[in-house]
Amino acid sequence: MTRHATITGVGSYLPPRLVPNAWFEDKVDTTDAWIRERTGIRARHFVEDGVLTSDLAVEAARRALATAGIEAEQLDLIVCATVTGDTPFPATAVWVQRKLGLSCPAFDVNAACAGFSYALASASAMVEAGIADTVLLLGAEVFSRILDFTDRSTCVLFGDGAGAAIVRASERPGIEGTVLGADGSAAEVLIMPGGGSREPASPATVAAGRHRIFMPNGREVFKRAVTEMASACRQVLEKNGHAPEDVDVLIPHQANERIMRAVAERLRIPEERAVLDVAEVGNTSAASIPIALDRAWRAGRIRPGDLVLFTSFGAGLTWGATSMRWTMPAPEEVAG
Repeated sequence: MTRHATITGVGSYLPPRLVPNAWFEDKVDTTDAWIRERTGIRARHFVEDGVLTSDLAVEAARRALATAGIEAEQLDLIVCATVTGDTPFPATAVWVQRKLGLSCPAFDVNAACAGFSYALASASAMVEAGIADTVLLLGAEVFSRILDFTDRSTCVLFGDGAGAAIVRASERPGIEGTVLGADGSAAEVLIMPGGGSREPASPATVAAGRHRIFMPNGREVFKRAVTEMASACRQVLEKNGHAPEDVDVLIPHQANERIMRAVAERLRIPEERAVLDVAEVGNTSAASIPIALDRAWRAGRIRPGDLVLFTSFGAGLTWGATSMRWTMPAPEEVAG
């Protein structure tokens, strides 16, 4: 019997603090109208002091477990996509494991905003290979801790949050496959330079703000994001015998509305089939796809049998796309 992987539960969590665009107006040269026009973002969520990435991840995980109808003890593996983990090491997945009271294997994936694509490919491969039967897949970020609130090109974009999916072994196909890509020659166009072996943390790196996000060429990021996400989508659809017109739901990385609309337009997927969830969430990096997925499913936008297409793009540069046939029941049929 062929062993398949599918998503059987989803969940998300946004911290309660909602930060509107107007909050930035006395910090940088910007306005609510300027941010909305260029990004589609009206607000985002920031954590309060003392709240960790793993805290958000655990909340999302519990909601995903509830919709899957399983207990945490049934998990064989935890995979967490993040670049803003609790600690450089150990992995944030380990802190989640401890908070859930488990002893299963756990590791992180760092592919920035493309982290969910990479982590989903890893979780699916583990299930298909028989290494795990039930995987907790997480995307979780606390970007507010690494933002430079004097840089309007980056600080207005990002938010905090976590999304989760339960990936399980199945007799029927669900996740069909993933296409991944990376281009290290453009690594400097989106980077947090301080804190690693290249620029170890020191009073000088802290004073220079080297532990914050740098995006010196936003136009290049925009252009590459649209090009690579659309290309990866075409590749994964063709690989699995589909055409763009077959897609029922497109869930792109929630970077900004202009990028997402451009990707849908290049694929000739009608905008009403695309999930644009950035308005009051912002760019939550590796968490953006699982948050948008959960919210779209709960809103009834994803139904059993739908062809769902995920695509992402992030620092590295990294990108990916995954196609799957949706197997979860409608939300009204799920107790969680």
